[in-house]
Amino acid sequence: MKRTASLRAFGFIILGATIVSFTSVLVELANTGPTVSAFYRMFFGGVILMGISVLRSDRLWFGAKSLAIPFLCGLFFSLDLFFWHRSIMYVGPGLATILGNMQVFFVALLAVWLLKEKLSWQLMIAIPTAVVGLFLIVRTGWGQHDGAIKLGVLYGLLTALAYALYILTLRKSRSEGNETRLSIFANMGWICLISAFLLGITVIVEPDAGFAIPDLQSWAALLGLGIVGQVFGWVLISKGLPDVDASVAGLAILLQPALAFMWDILFFNRPTTTLEYIGAAIVLAGIYIGATGKNE
Repeated sequence: MKRTASLRAFGFIILGATIVSFTSVLVELANTGPTVSAFYRMFFGGVILMGISVLRSDRLWFGAKSLAIPFLCGLFFSLDLFFWHRSIMYVGPGLATILGNMQVFFVALLAVWLLKEKLSWQLMIAIPTAVVGLFLIVRTGWGQHDGAIKLGVLYGLLTALAYALYILTLRKSRSEGNETRLSIFANMGWICLISAFLLGITVIVEPDAGFAIPDLQSWAALLGLGIVGQVFGWVLISKGLPDVDASVAGLAILLQPALAFMWDILFFNRPTTTLEYIGAAIVLAGIYIGATGKNE
């Protein structure tokens, strides 16, 4: 029974990661800066999720204590985006993507240290395999940014750490035995609104940034980001997280950048090499190995 529940939960994470992968397409269509698009993604998603919670008559408040973990989730997600965008400035989107998805290593290490999880030999093979595949997909541009690369790598690793902490705290927020546990929609709604508030501060502080949405296409794309990324994608991921080992969940989420690469080819005619296709296949193989391996 436990094995069946775990596979079902893993299916939720895979489906959620697949849905979230489409956000890359919507970001391309939004015609706004990365921090601005992230703000509206979280703001629109939060408003819609809170609306769903009200329609379901879910309780939205159990006191300030009930918002402690959602606040941490929102903080870590905001830091993830903050560091990632700065990593891109110094080392480009390819290497920044690789570094950010090193979350899989941080999640595994923190899961062993904090959650006392045991890593199977399959998982220890699957994690570096999937990262190698991702490396082949995005091509890093290593060595093209002179001395700035050290700072870019630092920002990228901080991105990965923040992302890992977001995944682990989101998993904690959905754990059983929490007397102040919010519904899945209210919980994610609070996380989105808290994150939107923090990202909004970043938009105000950043030079040449602003909240203006230039056209109808951008409005539709940003609204779609909130619905696709948060209302569907991350709700499904958060639903599956409590019943899957954190290290396996971190590996499964690598499906998102791999599929984003595929959508870039399909929708925007991205020039693609055979090596990049091989990289995508390796990522999928790594996820499969990790998902089917049994903990020892």
